[in-house]
Amino acid sequence: NPYTGLVSRLRAAWLSGKTRPMEYRVAQLEALGRFLDEKKQDILEATASDMRKPSFEAYFSEILLCKNELNDTLNNLSCWMKDEHVEKSLVTQLDSVFIRKDPYGVVLIIAPWNYPIHLFLVPLIGAIAAGNCVIVKPSEITKNTERLVAEVLPCYLDNDCFAVVTAGVEETTKLLENKFDYIFFTGIPSVGRIVMTAAAKHLTPVTLELGGKNPCYVSDSCEVQNVARRVAWGRFFNAGQTCVAPDYILCSVEMQEKLLPALREAITEFYGPNPQESPDFARIVGDKQFQRVQALLSSGRMAIGGQTDEQERYIAPTVLADVQPSDPAMQEEIFGPILPIVVMASMDEAIDFINARPRPLALYVFSSDSKVVKEVLERTSSGDFCGNDTVMHVTLTSLPFGGIGNSGLGRYHGKFTFDTFTHLRSCLHRNMGLEAINALRYPPYSQQKLGLLTATFEIKRKGMCTLL
Repeated sequence: NPYTGLVSRLRAAWLSGKTRPMEYRVAQLEALGRFLDEKKQDILEATASDMRKPSFEAYFSEILLCKNELNDTLNNLSCWMKDEHVEKSLVTQLDSVFIRKDPYGVVLIIAPWNYPIHLFLVPLIGAIAAGNCVIVKPSEITKNTERLVAEVLPCYLDNDCFAVVTAGVEETTKLLENKFDYIFFTGIPSVGRIVMTAAAKHLTPVTLELGGKNPCYVSDSCEVQNVARRVAWGRFFNAGQTCVAPDYILCSVEMQEKLLPALREAITEFYGPNPQESPDFARIVGDKQFQRVQALLSSGRMAIGGQTDEQERYIAPTVLADVQPSDPAMQEEIFGPILPIVVMASMDEAIDFINARPRPLALYVFSSDSKVVKEVLERTSSGDFCGNDTVMHVTLTSLPFGGIGNSGLGRYHGKFTFDTFTHLRSCLHRNMGLEAINALRYPPYSQQKLGLLTATFEIKRKGMCTLL
């Protein structure tokens, strides 16, 4: 296996204890900060070359949000690393009882192409903060960004403990044959199953961030112009190639008729009369992805957009009306600038529609009535939830981000990333003396010993009393 030596080298570095001191972790995290600062222009140029990502969107998603994660981690790392002292029983009152925050060891991060810096760097920040050695595998689809990461990142990090592997499908399969102590994967469910199967051979724990079809319910009571702008921004940011983008709208016939002109106005406001000429609208990442997304345009009624240019890999911001649940656009995650609208007779029907499908990564609801927002929240299940906006919940380091069921396993962002890459080690340090206290648990047993043992070990429910 071509990667056995690399994994062994990192494991030896981890076993040496090199990554454990807080000072070492801070130094490596600060190096990541320098990477973001010094290579800002290179990152913007690489993402523009790969998918014509607008510099505004690239700076916001690939640099600013990563710096927020980094600074939040540096601000709180000393607190996160501390032993957590927990409650004691009567028997252990004189002992030390705590949870030690241990690193897992050698971890693997496999990143996707849609946010090729953000989606490897945010988990890397948490993995370093937790004291692990890390192998990063950036996406081979965004070739310019992959090259940048492979050539430049090792100049900033300790190469004894951190490595970048460039690999296609065949090489990644070989990489996964090695034993890792944790695997963090972002991608699609079909590949997530392959990763989880490979991890199972070594009983390796995983985080899987997998995406899915994110519903957006729009009630009849709402500010239509605001809904249109917020939905259009979330759907067409990065040309729709965002795992938490609203994938389809559920609304009444009446609301569909109000939304269509509002969405048309919002698209024109954002990208001008011809979005193909706008510097603020990205392109589909590759030919294969272009052809897949283009095939979904046959769904429903073309209400807005629909223009394509295969040479440029351009698909216009598109809204499809009167889409049927059986249409192609409703059979898979769109991951492109297409927004289907599916007509629902009521909120109850919309909720049933959502609940009849795999649980999504994100669920959106718009309503001026907070009771509607709360009811949709209470009666559905999703990885994340956002009321009266789209995508913005992922910008907060204070919220855990992750899927459920088909949309993923595990969570990260902020302290949750540190926790993901941390083994919570239960620790009890007892006094070598006071052996008489232990006599209750030693044979020979008796009813008297059992009664005393119960009295000292039992946890009683609060508010209950014992009648004597």
